Amino acid sequence: MKRLILLSIATLCFLSLGAQEYGVVNISVCNMRRTADFDAEMVSQALLGTPVHIVGHSNSKPSPWPNIETPDGYTGWVHYAVVTPMSFSEYHAWNEAPKAVVTALQGVVYAKSSTRSATISDVVAGDRLKLIKKRGSWLKVEFPDGRQGWVQRKTAMVEREWRMKLDQSPAAVLESARSMLGFPYIWAGMSPKGMDCSGFVRAVLFMHDIIIPRDAGPQSRVGERIDDRDSLQPGDLVFFGSRRSDGTPRVSHVGFYLGEGKFIHSLGYVKIGSFHPKDPEFDSYNTDRYLFGGRILPYLNKMEDITTTLTTPFYAE
Repeated sequence: MKRLILLSIATLCFLSLGAQEYGVVNISVCNMRRTADFDAEMVSQALLGTPVHIVGHSNSKPSPWPNIETPDGYTGWVHYAVVTPMSFSEYHAWNEAPKAVVTALQGVVYAKSSTRSATISDVVAGDRLKLIKKRGSWLKVEFPDGRQGWVQRKTAMVEREWRMKLDQSPAAVLESARSMLGFPYIWAGMSPKGMDCSGFVRAVLFMHDIIIPRDAGPQSRVGERIDDRDSLQPGDLVFFGSRRSDGTPRVSHVGFYLGEGKFIHSLGYVKIGSFHPKDPEFDSYNTDRYLFGGRILPYLNKMEDITTTLTTPFYAE
């Protein structure tokens, strides 16, 4: 009943959207679509706790769909039930509130501090919830729409403690990438539930509080370009695609360089490939369409579009 009341309130808020310009994602992973329709192509996803700008809304019946902009500048249409609309003061209060950050690839929020209690929601790595209190091995948390529940400390960490232990080194980033080996490819996916190539890169980096553009093309235009493949270092991005008639690259695929000629990427599923014909993982298809590399980690907060939740305006408003 409480959930139905909350959804009804959310519906009324959208129906009278007017100057409403802010919101926060309230499910583990919400699908962003090209148009305001469940049948429309999915273009990206946004994670629980992500602050968004509402840049428009449809005239869909019985309830309008908001068009949201995410912190990486991506826009898409989402069902009204998955984003909680907020006034600027509410949005600012959400951003300022203590948080719990989901660090496990997947987990569950329970109604009580017991795994035998009812589930409130699933969660995935990178999700953020408001922290209410700590109790032993549990954290009490609140969703943007007001639901409350309990999550285990093995699933989430207090944000302040998480930041103290945050490791943004190439080795740590690649360890997170390897933790998703075998996870499925899903077009426009951007979470451990399934990822496309650039969504995989984006999801892995966000686990380390690193935000870069959403798609492979824009990702190839940030940081430092590495034209010599022999100069690649572990943690660099590797870009694949084709060349136009004038020789300029058309980037269509991306992964992480692991070192020793190997890379990890999402194509069918998250897997390791190699540029070397003698390696068991040799990937002739992607070797033939390799374009160049990109180095981003040394330029965190030093170059435009390589930021964190502490430096991206959406999280500070």
